[in-house]
Amino acid sequence: MASCVAVIGGGSWGTTVAHLVSQNTETKLWCRDPEVAASITKDHRNLHYFPSYGLRPEIEASTHLEEILAEAEIALVAIPSQSFRDVICQMKPYLKHATPVISLAKGLEQNSTCTMTQVISQELPKNPTGVLTGPNLAEEVLQGFATASVLAVEGDVDTQKLQSIFSTETFRVYTSTDVIGCELAGAFKNVLALAVGMTIGLGTGDNTLAAVITRGLAELARLGEAMGAKSETFSGLAGMGDLIATCFSTQSRNRFVGEQLGKGREVEDVISEMNNVAEGIMTAPVVAELAKQYEVETPISDQVAAVVGGEITPPDAFELLMLRDQRSET
Repeated sequence: MASCVAVIGGGSWGTTVAHLVSQNTETKLWCRDPEVAASITKDHRNLHYFPSYGLRPEIEASTHLEEILAEAEIALVAIPSQSFRDVICQMKPYLKHATPVISLAKGLEQNSTCTMTQVISQELPKNPTGVLTGPNLAEEVLQGFATASVLAVEGDVDTQKLQSIFSTETFRVYTSTDVIGCELAGAFKNVLALAVGMTIGLGTGDNTLAAVITRGLAELARLGEAMGAKSETFSGLAGMGDLIATCFSTQSRNRFVGEQLGKGREVEDVISEMNNVAEGIMTAPVVAELAKQYEVETPISDQVAAVVGGEITPPDAFELLMLRDQRSET
């Protein structure tokens, strides 16, 4: 068991993971906001994200990276994808080379199209890396509802040791060697959740919802395979599992944003009212770019990117999808 785990990011998921792993080992949590750090350390609550949930008193929170990382044997990074590289660079001076750095984020960097483990490998080439992903709605994990997740790692890492720091009576962790597949599945599903939300906002019905989910997953699995992922990963917890949770839960940020867009609201107005980041907004144009690069047809994702980019409305995007040429399902 690790003697100290550092969780980087005091948002909803970072706070939840800190609460989770503190049941097994010493846990320190880095927060940007001094008020959030103080409320977690003194009141054992994240007053910004989870004011009504009591956190484990063992969690130590701070705004100082050096303090959080000084004794860390494992670093878990829960930072939004577009800020991820900047924080990783800030961590460099304080990390030991042998410390595994595990991404808890689900997104792709816009400028580079990199996954988060690719960002880690570029900036911290001597540190092992990996990703924890799956159908993990933060509030349900905090409530202690039974949850399953998948941990994919690469490099010289004690997988069993990592697995053990997350595992509790209500949080079950499976392992995988398909790091790229797990990351792509987690990032891609946020784009599809936007599409699902749009269909709900448009009031198109359950048949449409089922069609969008199944056809959307098929196109994203094709893109993932073209990029080196295993097809079965998209049928597992990182793919289908996460997709089900994100598309059907009212707690889903990306589904919420899509639903609001389907009702005719503007992206900027919806985002301005949210505390958390909806990663699908930033990931959609990256998926469209990757699809062109790898020459894979992703019609649903393309239309989501067009809607998010203000090029088309959800009703027009829906019509264009329905008017596409007929084809075989496979």
